[in-house]
Amino acid sequence: MCIITQDAYHRQRMISYYKSHGATKAAIRYKVSRKTVYKWVNRYDGGVDSLRDQSRRPHTSPKGHTADEIAMIKRAMKKVKWQDLILAFQRLNSRGYTRSYGGFRRLVSRLRKDKPKQARPKRKPKPYAKALYPGQKVQIDVKYVPKECVARGVMRGNNHTFGKSYYQFTAVDEFSRWTHRQMYDDKSSYSAKLFLEEFIAKAPFDIHLIQTDNGLEFTNALIVANPKTARKSLFEEALQTHGILYKRIRIATPRHNGKVERMHRTDQMRFYNDLKMFSLADGRIQLAAYNKKSNHIIMTALGMKSPNQILKEFWAINPK
Repeated sequence: MCIITQDAYHRQRMISYYKSHGATKAAIRYKVSRKTVYKWVNRYDGGVDSLRDQSRRPHTSPKGHTADEIAMIKRAMKKVKWQDLILAFQRLNSRGYTRSYGGFRRLVSRLRKDKPKQARPKRKPKPYAKALYPGQKVQIDVKYVPKECVARGVMRGNNHTFGKSYYQFTAVDEFSRWTHRQMYDDKSSYSAKLFLEEFIAKAPFDIHLIQTDNGLEFTNALIVANPKTARKSLFEEALQTHGILYKRIRIATPRHNGKVERMHRTDQMRFYNDLKMFSLADGRIQLAAYNKKSNHIIMTALGMKSPNQILKEFWAINPK
């Protein structure tokens, strides 16, 4: 027997006892108030169904979303394929939507009929020194371009693009989340050096420290017995030439490069899920357009501001 039915029969027994001994003794015996006893007595019509709990949901919600707002949200979420909530919220704000992000997110969750997720065990975050100014610390990593993004059977010049592998080098500034991306047809140390030179030229701030994982495109430290005697890679030599400090994260701990890893997940959702490229040059053109747009998109980690807004506010207080 379910707990709801058990409660109903329990109340039925309480009402039977009330008829013989009165409200006071019934309240004492069943450990409820006299008011509760009278409530169930007045509600009882002879059937056990009348003793079941009724919904406490309000009949009206004056401050809830209107039908027009819900329709507007559905249109905005449809454009982002019901995935990118923050981008849809930014677009809605530009169209006059005034609700909070929390209320918007709860409504979208109901509209998508999300299943409740299992509670994960809480992890105590270790103390982390946040960057205090642009360029203080930059994370760089490589993302593999999905094979399905390359158009099949396409030939440009003497090069067949189908079957080739492409890689996105990504640099994320920890302070502002300002991001630069570029695509290459390999992930060698030479490509890493070219990306570094391009990033230095385009970054709107001076770079003081760069952090990467231990990939061979960045360092040779893991392929020799003594890392101190290892010959520096082209990437490390370029860092030394520009006077930029270099830091490698611990082995097998990608979460230490969490900001650039998170950006790669966003890039997959916003860019690569819909990308069709016919050559490396075509991929770079589309990536450049997305890269420019992405630095104008607001982020929850930045207090609902975009990377460009964060940089603008910082330079207003701290002129170059």
